[in-house]
Amino acid sequence: MTPAQFNTDEARWNVVSKNNSSADGAFYYAVITTGIYCRPSCRSKLPNRSNVEFFTTCDDAEAAGYRACKRCRPTETSKTEETELKIIHACRIIEESETSIKLDELAAKVNLSPYHFHRLFKKIVGVTPKQYAARHQSRRFQENLKTSPSVTDAIYSAGYGSSGSAYDKKRDQLAMKPKVYRKGADGVTITYGLAQCFLGWVIVAATDRGICAIEFGDDSDTLPEQIQARFPNAQLNKADIGFKTLIEEVVDFIESPEDTFQIPLDIQGTAFQQKVWEVLRQIKPGETMSYTDVAEQMGKPNAVRAVASACASNKLAVVIPCHRVISKTGKTGGYRWGAERKKKLLHLEKEII
Repeated sequence: MTPAQFNTDEARWNVVSKNNSSADGAFYYAVITTGIYCRPSCRSKLPNRSNVEFFTTCDDAEAAGYRACKRCRPTETSKTEETELKIIHACRIIEESETSIKLDELAAKVNLSPYHFHRLFKKIVGVTPKQYAARHQSRRFQENLKTSPSVTDAIYSAGYGSSGSAYDKKRDQLAMKPKVYRKGADGVTITYGLAQCFLGWVIVAATDRGICAIEFGDDSDTLPEQIQARFPNAQLNKADIGFKTLIEEVVDFIESPEDTFQIPLDIQGTAFQQKVWEVLRQIKPGETMSYTDVAEQMGKPNAVRAVASACASNKLAVVIPCHRVISKTGKTGGYRWGAERKKKLLHLEKEII
């Protein structure tokens, strides 16, 4: 399937005219007057736009009667594609390994020098091999908690050498003990409170270990259902007057983003999503970045749509400020909790900073 950024002939021609290798493999262009089809990065003389048509695959181009260019060899794997395949292979090795693998050993398995491999891995994946391994191990532990007969089994099945290391790695992500999370928060009492702020209704839910969810909504009746769906086996109780202070602190934080508010965060996502969220947390109140800016800061300029998807997957409003990411044209763009809330947040931050 052709990536969305290359779905129009105008976008494809723009790439071809610049010999941009980032689109190699996404589509091919054919020249009517020569009967040849090429990669977007082909260094052959640029044809007239009126003589060019585009195809998604080599098979499509050949079915239309075109033959492969002998200069750019579109039917062969390009160096860029070959490098990406090596890095993908390295990711699979990390994911399938039950123990940690040294950098030089991992690099040797994909026939790259350790230094070159480390640089390429971070450029393509967005994190170092060590960070990728740690995050995958953390996710595997979380998955094992739900299926293993005991927490101890889950710890060692995930490759941890001790229970201490597993608990330390998961504490900020679960907001509750691993044994409890494994059972869908079975036996846990989650207390929640509702309040109104300038963005509408907000729900704050917490265990005895700290806040486990913050969500916005238009209808106060549906917000508890969202929390229950996240922790299906938990006992959900509406808070009494003693919860009022915590709710007020959260609302104050939402309405005064220049203030800091320390809470345990349930940051769960892929390595790429977490890298995006790390960049977002560096954007100061009153400032914005485009999806393109975020992608470029990550060293992945062609991952704009993936960045937008990671922003949409964020479940921690304001704390991870995805509302500060806008389109390159200056338009506000979408927001998990509604475009109007995003506009109000941005307006507020510009007013008070």
